[in-house]
Formats: sequence, C-alpha cells, structure tokens
Amino acid sequence: MPEQTEKPEKKAREGKAVALSVRLTPVGTSDQPVSANHTTVSVAQGIAYLDFGFIEPAMLAGLARIAREGKAMPEKLEGKLVVRVAMGLDVLQRLDQQLQQVLVGLRGVKTAKQ
Repeated sequence: MPEQTEKPEKKAREGKAVALSVRLTPVGTSDQPVSANHTTVSVAQGIAYLDFGFIEPAMLAGLARIAREGKAMPEKLEGKLVVRVAMGLDVLQRLDQQLQQVLVGLRGVKTAKQ
C-alpha cells in the first residue's frame, strides 16, 4: 500500500502542528553565545519579556557564605543585563514545550550515568 502524506497546508488548516525545518541567519554578532546565570520573566499586554543577566560568580559565592553565617543580606545586587527577549505568548508556550523536552532528555542522561 502506498504511503499517504498530507500537505503541510492542509494540516495547518486543520489546526494540527506541522514540523518545519527553520534556518536562522545571524545578524551582526547574534551567533555568538552569551553567558547568563540569572533570568526573569514578566508579561505585559500579551508580550512576554525574558531578561537574561549575569551576576559575578564571586558575588554569588559571597552571598552564599553570608547566608550560611546568618549575617544580613544586601538589599540589592548589581548585575549586567545580557539580553532582553520579547515574544508573544504563543512563542513562549512553544519555548516551554522545547525546554520540557530538553529537561526530560537530561533526566534520562542523569539516570544513565548513575
């Protein structure tokens, strides 16, 4: 029996997810990775804003030491905003799905190493 395939347009019209290969072309230095160790997410007017920041590791280690010693914590920390990404809530939902898939895969790798 011959294999049946549906055209992507038909699947899209029916509300089904369609997998497409997407190639992103870098602009400027956008293909260079940046390091982030702090994230925040906020939503305003249907747009999610993801802020990725960097706090010096020595500062974080110092905070952990201060907390262990029971001393007063500083009221604020200074860090660098590395990048802010704005995306629609539908894109945020797809990002969540992708992150969940990665985390599930990492759980499998972790248990295999134990």
